[in-house]
Amino acid sequence: MELLRPESDLARAVAAFPHIDVLIIADDEPVTGSVVEALDGYGDGFDDRYDELRADVDQLGVPGLHLHRLGLRQPLGPWAEHDVVAAISELVGFDPEPGVYCLAPVPAPADAARAVVNRAARRIAQVYGIPLLRYLCLELSVVGEEGA
Repeated sequence: MELLRPESDLARAVAAFPHIDVLIIADDEPVTGSVVEALDGYGDGFDDRYDELRADVDQLGVPGLHLHRLGLRQPLGPWAEHDVVAAISELVGFDPEPGVYCLAPVPAPADAARAVVNRAARRIAQVYGIPLLRYLCLELSVVGEEGA
């Protein structure tokens, strides 16, 4: 959801590049079936929530933005790192051209899922010799109504 927040670091970062592949690693809710449900472009049948997300992303007006989905089970654990590396490798390609970057969230000490993503991103950047850029995630804050 970081991408849909216009004030977020991620939204600003993707607007600066002519071609952007965004990989959604896990759904907000647990998925059923195999570990890897689908990577965008490998079949149809995505659920309505994903179609709604794609429509929201299309409304951002970023013509070079391509959304991909890797439906890993929640919560992500260390087992997921290899699948994340494989999916990012598929997007990066065998021999990335100059100008390819890996963009990942800033590590969060108590977030196991983000740790998996960050380890995978570091591996990709190191193996392919591409720069690793970081973006800050906005934390949701809830403000109670006065008198409540």
